[in-house]
Amino acid sequence: MGWVWAIIVGLILGLIAKAVIPGKQHSPLWLTTLFGLLGAIAGNAVARAAGVEETPGIDWTRHIFQLVAAIIIVAIGDMLYLALWGNRRRRRERA
Repeated sequence: MGWVWAIIVGLILGLIAKAVIPGKQHSPLWLTTLFGLLGAIAGNAVARAAGVEETPGIDWTRHIFQLVAAIIIVAIGDMLYLALWGNRRRRRERA
């Protein structure tokens, strides 16, 4: 059940990150979910390093770290996706 929640959190973080980043992102939904999942993991690591491992109630600080990490990873990942596969897609559409 833990993996299901991780995928759901990754999807939500990835979609929020896509909404925050200006412009159009070209990565598919499955890749956005993976980037969001990586952002959640990285955000947890940064929060743990900052001394915010667990707090009573909702861990807002940890969630903010996760969201910022997801925004960075989605932005960089989308640029890499476009650089690697964007030109192939454009060539195929022209032919």
